[in-house]
Amino acid sequence: MNAPVPSHVLPVYEPRPLPPAMRSALQQRFGARCSTAAAVREQHGRDESPYPVTPPEAVVFCESTDEVAAVVRLAAEHGVPVIPYGTGSSLEGHLLAVQGGISIDVAGMTRIVHLHPEDLTVTVQAGVTREQLNREIKDTGLFFPIDPGANASLGGMAATRASGTNAVRYGTMRENVLGLTVVTASGEVIRTGTRAKKSSAGYDLTRLFVGSEGTLGVITEVTLKLYPLPEAVSAAICHFPTIAGAVNATIQTIQLGVPIARCELLDVNAVRMVNAQSGLGLRESPMLLMEFHGSDASVKEQAETVQAIASELGGEDFAWATTPEERTRLWTARHKAYFAGMQANPGCRSVTTDTCVPISRLAEIIEGSVADADATGLPYYIVGHVGDGNFHLAYLVKDGDAAQRALAEGASQRMVQRALALEGTCTGEHGIGLHKMGFLVDEAGAGTVELMRQVKRALDPKNIMNPGKIFVL
Repeated sequence: MNAPVPSHVLPVYEPRPLPPAMRSALQQRFGARCSTAAAVREQHGRDESPYPVTPPEAVVFCESTDEVAAVVRLAAEHGVPVIPYGTGSSLEGHLLAVQGGISIDVAGMTRIVHLHPEDLTVTVQAGVTREQLNREIKDTGLFFPIDPGANASLGGMAATRASGTNAVRYGTMRENVLGLTVVTASGEVIRTGTRAKKSSAGYDLTRLFVGSEGTLGVITEVTLKLYPLPEAVSAAICHFPTIAGAVNATIQTIQLGVPIARCELLDVNAVRMVNAQSGLGLRESPMLLMEFHGSDASVKEQAETVQAIASELGGEDFAWATTPEERTRLWTARHKAYFAGMQANPGCRSVTTDTCVPISRLAEIIEGSVADADATGLPYYIVGHVGDGNFHLAYLVKDGDAAQRALAEGASQRMVQRALALEGTCTGEHGIGLHKMGFLVDEAGAGTVELMRQVKRALDPKNIMNPGKIFVL
């Protein structure tokens, strides 16, 4: 097993300084939108990972594909790294400027470029967030379903192949991105894919860039599938005496082919934390939070089937949330679980790991991981998009406490080992970034990772696109 880079230790790279000529050219082109202020640089040198702040040498706030291309052409000329930046919500050190360079902030690229409701497609700039998109298309009767929890940018979601609570029914970003506009490592602007639902034309470059974590190019526009808003939506919660009962209810639901839209697991620790933060008053026991989409009749049938399954496995207090306000309250609390954990443990940092396994092996990995987590004595909680076999385990460790950090890292490593032994993956949606580079070798094999390196070298021969992430060249 290849050990991950410990989350309190950054890999050592030779920084590549920003040449004065390039700094001058950027400031001349972008004026105040090119910042070297310490506070701005520090903001762009951190994400939600437990790594220390590692700031870039400058931040450029771009507003168009042409502006991104201009920055990348200068970077290519001078051999300076560029790191794309959306909202800063990634979890594995994706945004850290470990080799120095320029952070390209696309948060100002918030335009809906083309909306085609008749074809159920939309093209957006990379800085559009999922919440903004759904607000702006609400009147069309359509929505975009991928919901990773954070109000992430759609460019960042494509770059990390994001998933989320709706993935069990609607898939991940991989299935929902039809095409991209990308600035390559030479500063050339290319477009991949079309608005057609399928194509057999050449290599699937869209899928190559989706999940590339900014290491092959900067995504500036994304063309996405949209879906009709369901006629009826109903959410339900169900409590279980054990986490095994909740997980087994999920497994049986999926194996029966129930088209459930969302199926989220919260362990007793997560329920306790969201209760404290959001005042929900939920029973403090393992819980499933579910949502059903469809016609009135189909939603009723789905819910009754799941309720029967849950009852057979010890499920209790099956309760409905049918109004939008009730549903929003529950899902908002779920999405704030990360911050609820931090609030419940002041002075701590979160060391979070996610894995994904075949649905039939979900109970096995969660039971083993819970036993391991309990043995560490550290505060922790589990949440998961368990309908597709994906779950997250977060340890809360005292900031600067090396012994606690080592305990959390060791337990996280063993959790990944379990996932790989069960023919799963080291990350269902967080991505590799810095933290899981060793795990990628364990999962894919040295030969496969070397092939990835060859692709990287071919598309980015100067290694300027978010260098030091996914694997070491």
